[in-house]
Amino acid sequence: MSLPRGRIKSSPEDFVVEEIPAYEPSGEGTHLFLKFEKKGLTTDAAVRTITKALGIEMRDVGIAGMKDKVAVTTQWVSIPTPPKDPTLEERAKALVIEAGETRIRVLDAKRHANKLKTGHLRGNRFDIIVRDVDGDALASILAAMERFGTEGVPNAFGVQRFGKEGDNATRARAWLTGKERAPNDPRLRRFHFSALQSAVFNAVLEARVADGTWRQPVLGDLLKKEDTGGIFVCTDVQADRERADKGELCPTGPIVGDKMRWPEGTVKELEERIAAPFLDGVDLKRARSLGEGTRRALRLRVTACLVAEVLNSKGVPGADESDDREQSRSLRVQFVLPKGAYATTVLANAFDVIDGSRDSNGTGPTSTAPGGDEDGPLTDVKTEEE
Repeated sequence: MSLPRGRIKSSPEDFVVEEIPAYEPSGEGTHLFLKFEKKGLTTDAAVRTITKALGIEMRDVGIAGMKDKVAVTTQWVSIPTPPKDPTLEERAKALVIEAGETRIRVLDAKRHANKLKTGHLRGNRFDIIVRDVDGDALASILAAMERFGTEGVPNAFGVQRFGKEGDNATRARAWLTGKERAPNDPRLRRFHFSALQSAVFNAVLEARVADGTWRQPVLGDLLKKEDTGGIFVCTDVQADRERADKGELCPTGPIVGDKMRWPEGTVKELEERIAAPFLDGVDLKRARSLGEGTRRALRLRVTACLVAEVLNSKGVPGADESDDREQSRSLRVQFVLPKGAYATTVLANAFDVIDGSRDSNGTGPTSTAPGGDEDGPLTDVKTEEE
């Protein structure tokens, strides 16, 4: 059954993201944590602009995750506080930078003992406007979003992970197998390798969705506890499926690496068979510095999910007089996702999503099934996902 179309990112204000920090800065220490809002900029570009304005070296800053460019996003960055610059904190608090359609604004500044590290966030809160939705499809969309709150959705990596041309995984294979030279930039090498890891994961997830086991434990599965992130082997299918139905745990998929833990039995056979074409000729031991490997939940938990119609200029649901699509509707969709998850992974399960930021002509569809926020390359955790 085809899904109703909906357009996102018609403007940055249609895609609002708020980072949920793993902890609050203590108020004391040699690092200054800045909470900043950006519009129309990548996280890298925004942070480079901030550091240049404050006279700080980019290499000394810390960020928890990357955020969308075509969006209004709020997140944290940490900068060192040189003892010879007593004005830094006050200058940082007052920082506002606007250029054309872009904006950076510091909202808060607090000291902390440690530098902010990649992955140090609990998740992201999304507030998204979906436009050009067929009014006849509202009931099915509302039902789908309600179902997501209880069942979750397949936890696929989005198109951002694979680069503008969608070929980062292919490029990684080329230099990992010696067919091309590796990029000089170590960060680019990590991005490429994370795309290859993500491609393997998505392929395994697709197979588990096809056989209906993406949220149902199978004997030999490596299962993740939702509360602690702990990983264990499924040996009692009935008991573990009951726990999965209660939202206590879920199956995981491979984020390949030299130290990744493989499942057992038929699940291991499935993952190895799917991963083989991606990893043919790749020495994971030599690539250990790019990623040691970990496990990622196959099911994405969606919390605090709300959907409401956006009123037009007349104060009622529906299109404006200037819009000839009388049945067109705009929906406001809000939800919270854990770190490493993609907002449009959720949306793509309810809509045929058209990404306005990728569809420069405003006409032909550019599918984002899936896609969304981007928290940067995978970080390796012993028993937890990114």
